[in-house]
Amino acid sequence: MTGLAEAVRSQRNAKIQLAIGVLAVIAAAVVGFDAVRWAILILTIGLVLASEIMNTAVEAAVDLTTAEVHPLARQAKDAAAGAVLCAAVTAILVGACLFGPPLWTSLIRTGIVP
Repeated sequence: MTGLAEAVRSQRNAKIQLAIGVLAVIAAAVVGFDAVRWAILILTIGLVLASEIMNTAVEAAVDLTTAEVHPLARQAKDAAAGAVLCAAVTAILVGACLFGPPLWTSLIRTGIVP
């Protein structure tokens, strides 16, 4: 729990990801997700947050190891950041799959989409 708190406290992107996760949970409650959709949503949010925490850890470890700019240090940081980007893009696609059908049905029901 300390790692998550530290990442949220010190990393702007972790704050944004946590806020988006909370909004997704609220939206899922409003839409009325079933158990399977809840499980997928929770796993996806966890994946993104875990990736961000690992990215924070890699950056801290690299910074602790060397103060100089080194190609391998940059490679490690870039790879960790790439993992977060991959998790975030995956989360967007999962979100579209989870929220798309219920939202589309709502739009049809309300007459916004014929």
